[in-house]
Amino acid sequence: MISWFAVRVRSRHEKTTAIGLRQRGLEEFLPLHTVRRRWSDRFMDVDEPFFPGYVFCRFDVRDRMPILSTPGVVSIVGIGKIAEPVDDAEIAALQGVVKSGCGAQPWPFLYVGQHVRIDAGPLAGMVGLLVEVKKSSRLVISVTLLQRSVAVQIDPLWAYPVSPPAQAASACLPVQRD
Repeated sequence: MISWFAVRVRSRHEKTTAIGLRQRGLEEFLPLHTVRRRWSDRFMDVDEPFFPGYVFCRFDVRDRMPILSTPGVVSIVGIGKIAEPVDDAEIAALQGVVKSGCGAQPWPFLYVGQHVRIDAGPLAGMVGLLVEVKKSSRLVISVTLLQRSVAVQIDPLWAYPVSPPAQAASACLPVQRD
């Protein structure tokens, strides 16, 4: 069964490991965002991974040797020694966020929040958590296995409440961050 998996990689080797996986004919996904960094003499825009230390790869778990032998790969994320796939809907949502071009940023994994569906704009059809940061609305897309999230700024008029997914372990409460 071919599924998406989170692959743990050496620190700061996400891009080279993703290239190595691609060169082996594997489907990889490394979601990046642009960050403005300051050096002593200049500012520079740098692409950084949303999930430092991880690259997503789609493969058959029974044929994992090509992944594990790729330079930079530490392990395949799972429970104990059993590799655990990442939900296809979560990967599709992340791919949609990256393709949308909306200003997205890494976000702490949230256990509470209101589940919403986006019905308009470039993110139409996506489901995530709605949070408010400094009076602007954001949709939070989470990768449950990694317990990490990405927040993308949205127009609050695009969002409509939906019932929480069955696997949600907490009550749906509005979340506010400063």
